Order: sequence, then structure tokens, then C-alpha cells
Amino acid sequence: MPKKTVEDIEVKDKKVLLRVDFNVPLNINTGAISDDSRIRASLPTIKYLVDHKAKVILCSHLGRPGGKVIENLRMAPIAQRLSQLMGLPVSTAADCIGRKVESKVRTLKEGDILVLENLRFHPEEEADDTNFARKLARLADIYVNDAFGTAHRAHASTVGVAKYLPAVAGFLMKKELEVMEKLLHNPERPLACLIGGAKVSDKIELLQNMLRKVDMLLVGGGMAATFLKTQGYEVGHSLIEDDKLGLAKKLLQETKEWGVPFLLPIDAVVVEEIRAGAPTRVVPTTNIPSGSHIVDIGPQSIELFCSELRKCRTITWNGPMGIYEIPQFAQGTRSIASFLSTLNATTIIGGGSSAEVVQEMGLTDKLTHVSTGGGASLRFLEGVTLPGVKVLLDKK
Repeated sequence: MPKKTVEDIEVKDKKVLLRVDFNVPLNINTGAISDDSRIRASLPTIKYLVDHKAKVILCSHLGRPGGKVIENLRMAPIAQRLSQLMGLPVSTAADCIGRKVESKVRTLKEGDILVLENLRFHPEEEADDTNFARKLARLADIYVNDAFGTAHRAHASTVGVAKYLPAVAGFLMKKELEVMEKLLHNPERPLACLIGGAKVSDKIELLQNMLRKVDMLLVGGGMAATFLKTQGYEVGHSLIEDDKLGLAKKLLQETKEWGVPFLLPIDAVVVEEIRAGAPTRVVPTTNIPSGSHIVDIGPQSIELFCSELRKCRTITWNGPMGIYEIPQFAQGTRSIASFLSTLNATTIIGGGSSAEVVQEMGLTDKLTHVSTGGGASLRFLEGVTLPGVKVLLDKK
């Protein structure tokens, strides 16, 4: 059921606790933000609240401080960047809960913006501690969740506060949910699902759920080795999850039963040692040398995948085609990204490393949707109800 959004409630002169995902990459030494796309993604919601005279209280996590105060993970640089983007003053709090924060909140005027300190400086945040959630809720009259990237986590700031405040979605959350819902239930066909990444275990639920919805499945990345081994091929020293061979075999059988084309790489880039500068060879996937590692899909696989994807009206992509962190093993991933950006089709990138690649290549605007939540989009496409979405009020 569709969820209520910030447009469905009165926010004028209300204290609004806005959960955002400002977990941006920071230079540890300088505090400089190397990619502010997550901040920009929530600007429409923040601007709406400011324009409608709300008192805006932003909360987010940053990094993994493990429940301790880490100086270079404070929210001050994020607040400074937000102020630049908004063209408005943005104040910060020394903590995210407590009497001093409550006192500061009481001084807020209509249209003011306050950024709370890193939620994860408190271990209670990730534990979804009831008392911590109650203290957060005490700061506001309304709760708005615009952090799709954390909606798959049952934390105090994503689930707990909704027990104490009216809870609705922000515009980013609304957009993510609409895109994913349409993909699952009403896509323009043919629909293709391209899956990569290292491990079958990370994507098996996604493959099983999408199998019944797609017209074509394509698998690349390290996880392809497990499917190749299931078919009896040599994969050398490539990462194999032996305990998932049975699941992979079962999935292959199900694709036949459902009549869904299932494409694996037909050639691969291999090395004897995984390191930058290692000598590479391109070999057929039916003839992988016993002492080698698969590090990328080969040129024939790129051509095959692109040829098949060109037939589709909707394509969702989740996971790289190789070890893209090493540039010489990133050709498959980058080629797929470039190709998708040229299509006259609905192209949905499922966040995480796939999103990083298209952002780095400057292709975001040439794709239909690049999700802000890798883990959240993965769980959603697995058919799981996200806890941070479940607690939001239904639109009736």
C-alpha cells in the first residue's frame, strides 16, 4: 500500500525529525566530502519543509563509529556542505539526544535547519533501543523518513521513533518506493535482471524472487563461477561457495522450468594472481585454466549481454561484472554501464557498487533511476518488506 508523504501532513510551525542518509565518503585527514550525491538527493524534502515553515531537525549516521565518539566522523562537515547547497544557515548540535539538544531545538524558528550529531555515536541506535528512540522522538512533533538507504535496518532512528510520532515518507523515499514497486509489479516488458557481485549467497534470494517476474536473467561477476562449476566447468582458483552449489543448481533447473533465459559469461578475463598489473588472458568459460582466477567478463560476454539487453524495455542491474576496484579488471562493468546509458529503455541501477560506478563515470543523468540504497534495494527486490517502510503511515 502507498505510504503517506510529507505532503499529506501539516508541517507549518512543527518540529520535524527528518531521517536522512548523509553517510557520505569523507577524507579522514581533511574532512572533505568526495561525493555529496546523498546530500543532494534529500534536498527536495528539506527545501519543502523549509518553504512550508517547518522547524527541520536532521538526523543521520556517518561511518561505523561502533557506538563511540570518533572526531573525524562528526556531522559538522556535512552541515557545512548542506548550508552551501541550500544557501541557508545550518546549525549543528553537540549530540543527538539529551537536555542540551532539547534546549537547542526549543530555540528553532520556522524554516530553521538543525543537524544532530552522528546517531551511531550511541550504541543504542543500531540496537533499536526503546529509550533512545523515545529521546529522539521527544525532539519533534512529526517524523519523516527520507533515508531509503537505511530502510532495511531496524534501528532506533528508522523504526523506533515511529512508535512515538506520526511517521511519513520524504520525497526521496517516495521516489525509491515507486520505482521499485513498478519494477516488481508493473514493468514495461521485456524485463531483464542483470546480477553481478562476488557471492551467490548475497544475491540468491534476489535471483529466486526475480526469476518469477523477469523475461531474462543474466549473471556476471565472481558469482558466475559458482554457476559455471555447477555445470561441471573448471573455474580454477575463483571464489566458489561450495555450500551454495546445490542452490545454484536448483536455480538453474527452475529457470528451465519457468522458461526464463539464463545467461552466463561465455568468456572471462583470468589472472594467476589477483593484483594490479597482473598479466591477463581472455579465455572461454569452458576452458578456464586450473591455476587461474576469474576477474572480469570477457569481450564476447560483453557483446552477448549487450545484444540481449538491447531487446528489453526494462533493465535492472545490481552488482559489478568483475573486480572493478582494480581498474584493469573493470572493463566489463564499465562497458555495461556505458551501454545501459545509451538505451531508450527504463534502466534501474540497484545502488551499492553499481551506483558507484555510474556516478564515477558521470552517467547518472543518462539512466532512469540510480538507487541511493544498495542493501535496501536488494532486500526490496528480494520481496522483503523493509522495516523502515513498514512503520510509515499508509495512504488510504
